[in-house]
Amino acid sequence: MSSGVLHYALDDNSSRMDKKQIRKQALERRNSLADVELAALSEKLLAGFKTLDLSEIKSIHIFLPILAKKEPDTFLIIDWLQENYPNIEIIVPKADFEISVMNHYTYAGKEDLSNNHYHIPEPQKAKLTTTKPDMVLVPLLAFDQKGFRVGYGKGFYDRFLQNLQTLKIGLSFFDALIEIKDVHLNDVRLDKCITPNGIVEFTTNLAT
Repeated sequence: MSSGVLHYALDDNSSRMDKKQIRKQALERRNSLADVELAALSEKLLAGFKTLDLSEIKSIHIFLPILAKKEPDTFLIIDWLQENYPNIEIIVPKADFEISVMNHYTYAGKEDLSNNHYHIPEPQKAKLTTTKPDMVLVPLLAFDQKGFRVGYGKGFYDRFLQNLQTLKIGLSFFDALIEIKDVHLNDVRLDKCITPNGIVEFTTNLAT
């Protein structure tokens, strides 16, 4: 575990709060980060990602960051993959807010992206893909020690991941909470979560 400025956590009283409370606190905490902190934290997440074994990975689904909301800069990961693993297909999402589903496209470069009215970068001319990704990088606001996560509350990723057999990896600026109180039946657990302090792996047995 690293020390110093890169060790971030939510307040102690967030340990067993419900999603609404956690979401509010996590957004406030993230919004308080200075640009220099954000850049350093995203670099730490990239460093953690670089340690993953990608030898059997042929495709990775990567969320595109809402930089206005101070999300992890996944363009760092995309750029690194394109330079070091050019044969890995990078897949990016485009949300359909009318029917609350995501469509998926083969990444065609930053020049193909345009922000929607939520400031989410979206592919414009990229090819729609039906590839089942070997790995999915999952956005989140917070996560707990069992691998459950808190997102923005729209359920896009839970629906996407529900029946998808893939490696699910979160990216978090903050350390794990002890427990999210109001976990639902359709909430999908992460397999791992990359934080600035290392990679957290979750057991398949919730009793442990």
